[in-house]
Amino acid sequence: MTKQSGIRLAKRLDEVGFSDIVQIRNKVMEMRAEGLQVHSLHGGEPYFETPEEIKYAAVKALVENYTHYAPSSGVLPLRKALVEKLAAKNKIDVTTDEVIATVGGSQSLYGAFQSVLDPGDDALVFSPYWTPIGDLVTGAQARPLLVPTITARRNGIRKTLEQFSTPKTRAIYYNTPQNPSGLVFTRAEAEEVASFARDRDLIVIADEAYEDLVYEGDHVSIASLPGMAERTITCFTFSKTYAMTGWRAGYAVAKEPFMTALRKIVLYSTNGVTTFVQQAMIHALKTPSSEIAAHREEYRKRRDLLVGVLNEVGLKCEPPAGAFYAFPNVEKIHKNSRTAAQILLEKAHIATIPGSVFGAQGEGHLRFGYAITVKEIEDCASALRKFLS
Repeated sequence: MTKQSGIRLAKRLDEVGFSDIVQIRNKVMEMRAEGLQVHSLHGGEPYFETPEEIKYAAVKALVENYTHYAPSSGVLPLRKALVEKLAAKNKIDVTTDEVIATVGGSQSLYGAFQSVLDPGDDALVFSPYWTPIGDLVTGAQARPLLVPTITARRNGIRKTLEQFSTPKTRAIYYNTPQNPSGLVFTRAEAEEVASFARDRDLIVIADEAYEDLVYEGDHVSIASLPGMAERTITCFTFSKTYAMTGWRAGYAVAKEPFMTALRKIVLYSTNGVTTFVQQAMIHALKTPSSEIAAHREEYRKRRDLLVGVLNEVGLKCEPPAGAFYAFPNVEKIHKNSRTAAQILLEKAHIATIPGSVFGAQGEGHLRFGYAITVKEIEDCASALRKFLS
């Protein structure tokens, strides 16, 4: 019998992979290094830079020596500002002890899954889904159960959740607006998910990264519904609303016992968010709603332009109700989405993300990001027309 080497990874990482999106980004960089023009619709960065006032707030904080240790859960002024925002915008009433600053929305989600899931548990995940979610569930040694969102909408949210649930189901991952499809759950649909969670005694992990990018209908935070605050961990980010992707600024909202678990995870991983970044976060929360609305209308303009072109060239696409991605059917190019993405990149120099990386329910589709300039979308449109006409 061969003795197993001690030089190996922990087994819980065996099924955890790396993002396909990163691999595509690397391919785009290689093509550009060769002097090729690439139309970049594969990304998830806002079209505008971090506002000057937010950057100056960080610089001012540095000058004023906000460079020392801060409470790992976040400085009190930030948590107070978050409590006010949550009450006004999300209708979630919490105390400063029930919010925690995190290193981006990603740390919030990581902490949420680690806080809730035990080895052998199941988590219901509406699909297609943001690619890291499957690995975050698997990394907690649990199993993601993919719930087809379109099927759920057609057959009934509760009925579909009942169909896919198991006795080991512990949590529901609930993302609205959704990445990659741009789908926005209605209040009635949120109430169905909430009713199911209450009846089955499940925890909801709510991902509201795109809360300010809803074009049709309203954004409803599921934690604001009756009986849901105590069984929901809601994860937020500053990345999309304030164009702060590289700042790694996020936060989570939860009641006990989940907040204690989140505090432990933040404490023993990053020991909190960079101190001067927290000062910039406080300033970002003062952004006028009119400015946020203006950015949303710019996204709407880009959405309508891109979706119009996609349908014009035969790539059927419903206008997404939220986020900043279009998710057309691309079987006209190839039934396999990876092959379709490769063909589009090599032949038309248009970078997209294969739908299959977002779960089996994404097959046959490509994700086109429209958080770019209008000129870039127009250039992409010309390339699409030339390639598909």
